Amino acid sequence: MKSTLAISKNKIISEIDPRLYGSFIEHMGRAVYEGIYEPKHPSANEKGFRKDVLSLIKELNVPLIRYPGGNFVSGYNWEDGIGPVEQRPRRLDLAWRTIETNEVGLHEFMEWSKEAKAEVNMAVNLGTRGIDEARNLLEYCNFEGGTYWSDLRKKNGAEKPFGIKTWSLGNEMDGPWQIGHKTAEEYGRLAEETAKAMKLVDDNIELVVCGSSTSKMPTFGSWEMTVLEHAYEHVDYLSLHCYYGNPENDLENYLAQSLDMDRFIKGVVAMCDAIKSKKGSDKKINLSFDEWNVWYHSNEQDKEIKPWQVAPPILEDIYNFEDALLIGCLLITLLKNADRVKIACLAQLVNVIAPIMTNKEGDVWKQTIFYPFMQVSNFGRGVVLEPETKSDTYATKDFDAVPFLESIATYDEHKKEIVIFAVNRSKNEHLDFSINVEGFEMEEIVETTQMSGYDVKETNQEKEKVNLSKGNSIELHTNSLKTELKPLSWNVIRISVK
Repeated sequence: MKSTLAISKNKIISEIDPRLYGSFIEHMGRAVYEGIYEPKHPSANEKGFRKDVLSLIKELNVPLIRYPGGNFVSGYNWEDGIGPVEQRPRRLDLAWRTIETNEVGLHEFMEWSKEAKAEVNMAVNLGTRGIDEARNLLEYCNFEGGTYWSDLRKKNGAEKPFGIKTWSLGNEMDGPWQIGHKTAEEYGRLAEETAKAMKLVDDNIELVVCGSSTSKMPTFGSWEMTVLEHAYEHVDYLSLHCYYGNPENDLENYLAQSLDMDRFIKGVVAMCDAIKSKKGSDKKINLSFDEWNVWYHSNEQDKEIKPWQVAPPILEDIYNFEDALLIGCLLITLLKNADRVKIACLAQLVNVIAPIMTNKEGDVWKQTIFYPFMQVSNFGRGVVLEPETKSDTYATKDFDAVPFLESIATYDEHKKEIVIFAVNRSKNEHLDFSINVEGFEMEEIVETTQMSGYDVKETNQEKEKVNLSKGNSIELHTNSLKTELKPLSWNVIRISVK
């Protein structure tokens, strides 16, 4: 089959916000304890954080990490995680029915995030708490000094403010599973008033208001419109959450799920712009896709987990090769929508539906999905070039016309480099892939890599079998190139240009 991608220096979707490659650490399962934090591990630093885990996180080049939840935040008292560790209370976490020791709290996580070279997207509890908790936490984190909360931060060891810029107003408040679940009207009013109070404390922050927890919620659409009716002028981003799975073992339909993500994004953008028009506002609300991933492998085993343990192994999906292909497609979709999706968080980062896994007192290893995320995060910088693609299509039970080729290109002016990301969804056929370029002169291939040739169910649990290899040969000309994409393959081509 033949496929083409045409790009032009003059046709740009958007500059890429680095926060598009964010991730997420929640106090659940083994994400924190036995994940990023394990004081008795041979690689632990003086603060108890695993250096081997930090090393892999730096490979992913994650610029932003959402914290501390997730469902966890809706029952969390942030004050439990400050002050002397030995005096901190052990609490019931009702979200995941576990015991939270509070051994790792705000100061520890802020120190760890500096080590990880990531900013923090701090979530506030709008489930069991509200305006007071949010404004006090913000004052504690960001105010210089001379007040009760800022001086308490200094007393607890942080002389300088943390300077957290990005804040989330609760989590999935549309979900009946959420502690303190609210109607759209209830949440919209609370979010509006919380946002107003927080920006009085620090008007340099950016706020993310909760959208629907999935596009399949019965309140999807009406939730967004009602919440934005209240909070539009006081917030900066609307959140989206979505997870995908292949429980029916339908590979063709599974790899098409990025079309659902694209439809979800464009629908929410339309809602934001409808409220903008209705209000006659000059302000544009962008999107924070702050939970996205594959999540379904661990559903059955999680039913066997007994409640009220400390850091039980929950949501530990073991990803396979087909999951890596879908992650590649989803990353391409986020880039295609980079004009409105400015923040995105792969949920999560370590052990819990994560690209990085640890063994207690043992090694750390890369899941299959580590590689496409790592490559797009590191090389997908600069601007997104508008793609004009041609490809044969196929139909599935949920989608009428799925292109075999999923592709996007970015241009990094500082590196003078074009990067092509491409997935061949075909199970059996190679794609003859032609790329035509306008406005650039291509000089040489910097690197070409692929992931291909694996059984779709192959994992990296026993041995890291699924990884990157050298890509196919490329015929390069000044304004075009040709190569071949193997069946079921993830491909990255880096090209120096002038």
